[in-house]
Formats: sequence, structure tokens, C-alpha cells
Amino acid sequence: MTDKRSIRVTVRGSFDSLTADQKAELLAAGPDHADILAVRYTPEGHLTYDLAARPFFTFRFGEEVDDEKDIPAVTARAEATAAAWMTARGYGFKRLTSQTVDMSEVPLGPRGRRQR
Repeated sequence: MTDKRSIRVTVRGSFDSLTADQKAELLAAGPDHADILAVRYTPEGHLTYDLAARPFFTFRFGEEVDDEKDIPAVTARAEATAAAWMTARGYGFKRLTSQTVDMSEVPLGPRGRRQR
């Protein structure tokens, strides 16, 4: 039996060629997406941005896989989901990049190694 691997994918990009109405819409919704202290990694993706400060956005996706070989598919799915979300709303974007972390590979600090 294998343990599930918790995978976190962070997809970043830039808004591009937004209309005045789109900017106003994003700015109005901004407070719901600007709290970096409430960041979550979810299967559907958690969006954060602060359009008033800079034209960048970040989606955070979390998924579990059974095997390491499934990780590239998780990354591709996250990128496609982020692009689809932007496209469905008519928001222009560019320079999508992603970073994927297998949480089973992240070393634990001294607190994480303590016996409970």
C-alpha cells in the first residue's frame, strides 16, 4: 500500500490588456482575493491578487496523488484550470508559470520531528 502524496501547485501570471470595466470589476472583488494570510491550496484553485498594487495574480491548487509519476499531470491540470478561469471571464493574461511541490519531500523542521 502506498501513501498518498499531497501536491501543491502555484500558478502565477500577469493580467494583460484589461478593459476599464474589467479592471473595475477586479478591483471591486479585490478584497476577497487580496488576503495573503487566508491563502489555501484547493482542488479548484484559490486566487489571490492585488491589482491596485501590481498586475499579477496567483492561483494555488492542492491535490493528492497515489504515485510520483502523476505529478506532471497535476501541474498541467492546474495551469489549464487557471487559464480556463481567466479565459471564461474574458480576462487577458500572459506569462503563466508554475511551481509544484510534493509535500512529502519537504523536510520537517525541529518542531515537526518531535514525538507527540
